[in-house]
Amino acid sequence: MADTTHSPHGTPAPHEPWTAPLAHGPLRGDVALPGSKSLTNRELVLAALADGPSVIRLPLHSRDSALMIAGLRQLGVGIEELPGTNPYGPDLRITPAPMHGDVRLDCGLAGTVMRFLPPLAALAVGAVTVDGDPYARKRPMHAVVQALVDLGVQVSDDGGGSMPFAFTGTGSVRGGALTIDASASSQFVSGLLLSAPRFDEGLHLTHVGERLPSMPHIEMTVAALRARGARVDEPAVGEWVVHPGPIAARDVTIEPDLSNAAPFAVAALVAGGTVRIRTWPTETTQVGADLETLLPLWGATVARDGDDLVVDGGVGVRGGASLPGVDLDLSRGGELAPALVALAALAAEPSEITGIGHLRGHETDRLAALAADLNRSGGTVHERDEGLRIEPAALHGSAWAAYDDHRMATAGAIVGLVVDGVAVDDIGSTAKTLPQFPELWAALVASSAQQEGEVRP
Repeated sequence: MADTTHSPHGTPAPHEPWTAPLAHGPLRGDVALPGSKSLTNRELVLAALADGPSVIRLPLHSRDSALMIAGLRQLGVGIEELPGTNPYGPDLRITPAPMHGDVRLDCGLAGTVMRFLPPLAALAVGAVTVDGDPYARKRPMHAVVQALVDLGVQVSDDGGGSMPFAFTGTGSVRGGALTIDASASSQFVSGLLLSAPRFDEGLHLTHVGERLPSMPHIEMTVAALRARGARVDEPAVGEWVVHPGPIAARDVTIEPDLSNAAPFAVAALVAGGTVRIRTWPTETTQVGADLETLLPLWGATVARDGDDLVVDGGVGVRGGASLPGVDLDLSRGGELAPALVALAALAAEPSEITGIGHLRGHETDRLAALAADLNRSGGTVHERDEGLRIEPAALHGSAWAAYDDHRMATAGAIVGLVVDGVAVDDIGSTAKTLPQFPELWAALVASSAQQEGEVRP
């Protein structure tokens, strides 16, 4: 497959560079992570549409979840903070209410917000404008806009199927049969399914397109709907039938974010030693759980309770003696790609990671951004239509552009464990899903010097 050349969006915004801390030896880290962004924002939407108040325990508190909460509050949903056991922030009580328009919803750069809120907001009464950060206006949104139109919502946009766009809700959405192309993002499917029980006719949704990336995220959506009593049928791959009906109020406890676990788990392979991720769920719909099978491809030992790596819960990761090359189709879990590409760039053999072409439409063009940052640091990374080829090279310290993308920033931190002078231009971008990343990372790296210690909130 021929190389392709792309550019990440824009010019990195000026920030005080953050020099990634070097590991001084093998790690011995103990990491407690906040809640899953994917689960938190799904449960916020379902709770807003439920038939009574719900409580969300251990939710994520980050920019993405704050944008979702702000949008729901603007539409009239009651959201109250409650004391709880979450060291990262309060629990939340969500009280549904008749939703009103006359609002401008700020989606920031959050895919879950820009794809989940519009179908829900179409159930409000009044004018709604949907917008976000400057680069968000370049993110794929045509499937959302066209779906609303096909469902009978009159949408006004610039004709390009992107933000900003506006519509006037009438308090109901017809629903019924709908065909979309969700090749660019599984969030197009999830956003429609989440609100579908409240559509007059429910929703019979069929995906048409060459690919359907990140299927575990759709499975997560379906599981969350069913847990609240919604009837969801799946007559064929890429086809869902959501029956009209109530969405049950319930109390939900959010799992730790396993995708945010990726940099910490990968660190054990890069710097050596062991890292434990606390309270890793036994069963989950999170794609981050794939790390248990992916990291051993690079020589890691991954263990749960009963092994000497893990004495009281969670998952333990121990680095191997060397890093081999890996050929990997990551179409199931593209959000893990930045951490795994950073890992592959430090391996002794070539790697090819495919199935991630859709990452060009994420917070930045992640394929172009990873290639640019690694090649600037002395790497040899080639872009393909659907992935990256990473060849062994001696890396050196360099400026590392985050492009407002939290996963690009954490990829730079991974490389900086063993490459002196990696200067991430915007470590604050990690606040999108993990505001505490710099502190947690510093504590993890400190464990390499003291050979003991815990990374705690």
